[in-house]
Amino acid sequence: MERTEQEIVRIEKIDKIKDYCNPYPEKYVKTHSLKEARLLEDGIDNVRLAGRIVFMRKMGKLSFLRIRDIEGDMQLEIKIDEVGEESYSFFKSLIDLGDFIGAEGEIFTTQTGEKTLRVHTFEFLGKALRPLPEKFHGLMDIETKYRERYVDLITNEESRKVFLGRSKLYAYIHKFLGENGFLEVETPILQNAVCGASARPFYTHHNALDIECNLRIAPETYLKQCVAGGFDRVYEVAKCFRNEGMDPQHLQEFTQVEWYASYWNFEDNINFYQKFIRGLLMELVGTTKIEYQGTEIDFGKENWNKINYVERMREVFGFDFLDFEEPQILKDKIVEKGLFTYTDLEEYHSLSQIIDFCYKKCVRANIIEPTIIYNYPAVLMPLARRNDNDSRIIDVFQVVVFGTELCKAYSELVNPFQQRKTFEQQLEAKAQGDEETMDIDESFLSAMEQGMPPISGLGFGIDRLLMIIYNQPSIRDVVLFPQMKDKK
Repeated sequence: MERTEQEIVRIEKIDKIKDYCNPYPEKYVKTHSLKEARLLEDGIDNVRLAGRIVFMRKMGKLSFLRIRDIEGDMQLEIKIDEVGEESYSFFKSLIDLGDFIGAEGEIFTTQTGEKTLRVHTFEFLGKALRPLPEKFHGLMDIETKYRERYVDLITNEESRKVFLGRSKLYAYIHKFLGENGFLEVETPILQNAVCGASARPFYTHHNALDIECNLRIAPETYLKQCVAGGFDRVYEVAKCFRNEGMDPQHLQEFTQVEWYASYWNFEDNINFYQKFIRGLLMELVGTTKIEYQGTEIDFGKENWNKINYVERMREVFGFDFLDFEEPQILKDKIVEKGLFTYTDLEEYHSLSQIIDFCYKKCVRANIIEPTIIYNYPAVLMPLARRNDNDSRIIDVFQVVVFGTELCKAYSELVNPFQQRKTFEQQLEAKAQGDEETMDIDESFLSAMEQGMPPISGLGFGIDRLLMIIYNQPSIRDVVLFPQMKDKK
């Protein structure tokens, strides 16, 4: 490995540091976090802080530096008269930007209003062999930003805000759902039936059992089995995997939250989700109004916009698309109406794929404000409950913001006869060339035959939600370590 000149100089300093102290000590006891220290009153002494040095101004007998952690930063004042000549010389000659330091001293405020620690003693806590990016402007190259997220977090305040917010989001989910009677469970990531969502899975081989498995695409069927077993309200924060294309809103590995409540219908979930999202926004950003891509979005409105999916798509098509059972005939009609060409529709093979493509292009893409889309065609979602008045329609809603789907929820299908039939229809779609269909999950059907109460479930992707909340252009900007192609 070829070292830069700066790296060589820093490595050589380690031997000199060893003459003074251990360059990689075991621990350091802090009295406060940096965020807490900034709130302390002047005159409080024996305050012990630690962090990474991100700024230094070394002078003759007085120096200033700034240390940082994920939540805050703090200025330190180091005087030769306070720390002694030997310690001050060590600081000036051997400590660099990026190193870790611990310091004990007294809180005061400078004439410029900067809360500062007047250092009485300090300890060296770790050498950074690699310097921080030049002029401390952060990582300019997007690919390097994703590959070296640790440097991005050190140098980019926006990234620190996003990922601190992500951690707070997890905490809020557990708090909110727990306070509302939901119990958290874990379901398998390694599965032997592709079920729970319409997606192309990752496959792998289980050597010990000598069976083919797939990585979870959604936790849905297992969570419903928990409901059958007596968990009236259950949820999971689940890593899911879908072997599909990448774009600013999709990654193959993502985090999905799903919750299920016995005795609810989808309208109960609408009200519950609105309460959840408003509380979450107040927790993370302190307001229900956010800006995304230059547009203000208000989640605080009492009545969100609503769109009847089936009625709107009938308007778009100019005919009743629910009457069609053959994909090719539906394609012919769409082309005849001049909505799309055969080339546009070429890669879509089943009814669900064709309808979904047209909806996303003609309806979803034009939605800006929080909008509830409801009354979906049954062919789109095999696990949803059929409407009592029209079995071609399901009791479903989605919330769409700025053309992005934030959540999906429905009254769950608990009729085992109907469920088996919809699974069989999935096999027909697979035979038509749809690679994003579900398998017949016999374990799930057995649980359903054991008996299930009325259920409503909801799922949302954490990554996409964070994109909207923190106004990020790509899903990779809210995932700490997105999968990257190997460097050549």
